[in-house]
Amino acid sequence: MAQAGAPLLARAELILPVPLHRWRLLGRRYNQAALLAAAGASPELALLAASLTGPAQVAARILQFSMPPALHPLWMARFACLIQAIGGVLLVLLGAPAAIAFALLHGGGNGLHTIAKGTLPLAVFGPVGYGQRQGILAAPGRLLQAGAPLGFGLLMEYWGAGALWATSGLCLAALLSLMLLPSRKTSGGAAP
Repeated sequence: MAQAGAPLLARAELILPVPLHRWRLLGRRYNQAALLAAAGASPELALLAASLTGPAQVAARILQFSMPPALHPLWMARFACLIQAIGGVLLVLLGAPAAIAFALLHGGGNGLHTIAKGTLPLAVFGPVGYGQRQGILAAPGRLLQAGAPLGFGLLMEYWGAGALWATSGLCLAALLSLMLLPSRKTSGGAAP
């Protein structure tokens, strides 16, 4: 494990997005109804918006699979971080009128992240030690996700929908860390 983990641990820019994504995702997911209500959405609008999150995940995955095979997974990971940050900012700034856009962007970004968390490490590091690397990448996120609903709930208690500034900031921090990954061609994908 030390051999598989050493190069990975030297690449903090790849480790950072994974736990941040898990914390932000689960914090938003389990508090979504309260979050939309805090943004001014009626119960009906909140329910409608929340019901679109899952279909948006599936649509994003279908879109991703329709992209050229040479598209590097890094581009999808970056795009996912960006659209989730945009969704959060829109909901904070526009309130209820942005509830559906928030749900679609949040769901779409999550759908893309679900695929990227498996394909990006493979594209960056290759297949040797893949299983061990996935475990190393997943561990911090799994630990953080345990406290995510409570942590995000506490942020909402004090800031209401403004808690999205924090999670959108985490999306942007993850995006920045992904931008630090070297732009090089790897097997199975074009240079990012």
